[in-house]
Amino acid sequence: MEFALRARPVGLQWAILFGLSAALTLVLELVHLPAALLLGPMIAAIVIAALEGTVRVPALPFSLAQGIIGLLIARSIPVSVFAEIGKDWPVFAGGVVFVIAAASVLGYVLARFQVLPGSTAVWGSSPGAATAMVLMAEASGADVRLVAIMQYLRVVCVAAVASLVAKIWSPGANIARPAIVWFPHVDERQFILTLLVAVGGALAGPRLGILAGSLILPLVAGVVAQDFGHLTITLPPWLLAMSYTLVGWTIGLRFTRDILVYAARSLPRVLASIFGLVGVCAAFAGLLAWKAGIDPLTAYLATSPGGADSVAIIAASTKVDVPFVMTMQTARFVIVLLIGPALSGFIAKHTPTPASGPR
Repeated sequence: MEFALRARPVGLQWAILFGLSAALTLVLELVHLPAALLLGPMIAAIVIAALEGTVRVPALPFSLAQGIIGLLIARSIPVSVFAEIGKDWPVFAGGVVFVIAAASVLGYVLARFQVLPGSTAVWGSSPGAATAMVLMAEASGADVRLVAIMQYLRVVCVAAVASLVAKIWSPGANIARPAIVWFPHVDERQFILTLLVAVGGALAGPRLGILAGSLILPLVAGVVAQDFGHLTITLPPWLLAMSYTLVGWTIGLRFTRDILVYAARSLPRVLASIFGLVGVCAAFAGLLAWKAGIDPLTAYLATSPGGADSVAIIAASTKVDVPFVMTMQTARFVIVLLIGPALSGFIAKHTPTPASGPR
């Protein structure tokens, strides 16, 4: 007899979701998997959805979670980034443009051969912060489920390859994640101001008609307030964990058995495309090292297509130019954020729609 959750009490479904999320997150953290705080809840929610669970995350908590993530991104974009770019702008421009162009061509190929729908292929291939790309994709009308699978699969693959390259190139490196202090002491005033910016932006963004406004408005407000010295963005780990959990649940609970079958059939080609992009970016890193005299490992990490948080950990534990690496990663994310909607729309318009896409 098939087990289905739809006939079970809602309270029991939530309890199973909570328990499974905690267990999966713990396992993923123990193996140091990137984005474990989001992937654990998302995988748990996919299981619940596949078992025909009926629980859903309300719209308001999801919007507030986007606001917190927007500020998390804003915290990583200090004004010093632009000064760093100005010092050697041709190299930064070349690196950013090349990786975005390579990812866009990849998205076009996936859409052209009907592996994925047009806008979904573009957002899934976009080399920006994975969570932000997923949220932007949803606002652009792409299939957020397939985008999530592609983005987070690439995060894992890129992090694994980058770790391997770092170990081979810098064998003495100690690539380890720092211990998380879940409840650190925080400046109460700055924490309250951070919450006000997150909540105000998350609520106002959609009302102003801004694409992915719940993410973008807090992000922009956070960058401005931070760089003018009016705000020190304060986001304790427990708050980030809650936000990642809400986003993971929202995405995962939208899955169906049809989408899982569709994703499984597309997996070999998606994996091939991911490693193809990694290889192309590695070749460009070699060109940067040769022509611009940049340390090869620095160039490789700077052009690595995605998984910026994992790249930051690897860069911090190896002998590379960390500001250069993170500035190029940040600059690329900002550009993708600006041109992503127009690019996805253009490619979707010029590629065929799969005859039998997922439901």
